[in-house]
Amino acid sequence: MPQMPKRVKFRKVQRGRVRGVASRGNTVAFGEYGLQVLEGGWLSAEALEAGRVTVAQFMRGEGRLYIRVFPHKSITSIPAETRMGKGKGEPEYWAAVIKPGMILFEVGGLPEQSARDCLARVAYKMPFRCRFVKRQAS
Repeated sequence: MPQMPKRVKFRKVQRGRVRGVASRGNTVAFGEYGLQVLEGGWLSAEALEAGRVTVAQFMRGEGRLYIRVFPHKSITSIPAETRMGKGKGEPEYWAAVIKPGMILFEVGGLPEQSARDCLARVAYKMPFRCRFVKRQAS
């Protein structure tokens, strides 16, 4: 089942726009390898879940997965062929707001080649261009 908030203060939110690059959440913090987004936009909870399932099937219990984003934004839509002036539509799905440079997924406890294969499969499911990144020595 896709992720969504347990409860929210307001059911409907304004669209807003994605500007600039990520200043937070842009480094590998928990695992050893990560999947970094190169474009901005909205990532639906369904796409996030598809990535999670792909990693779970690939790793089969070995290693650890960290999901670094959460779908906080409700995306609304109105039915097709509805006349203007009938108000805002109902929430259709939940999405995470993604800025370029954000880390979506991190994996740990895998050899580098396995992590590359795993995150390449996840990147194929994502609606953005992504790249494989390693943890920086600190």
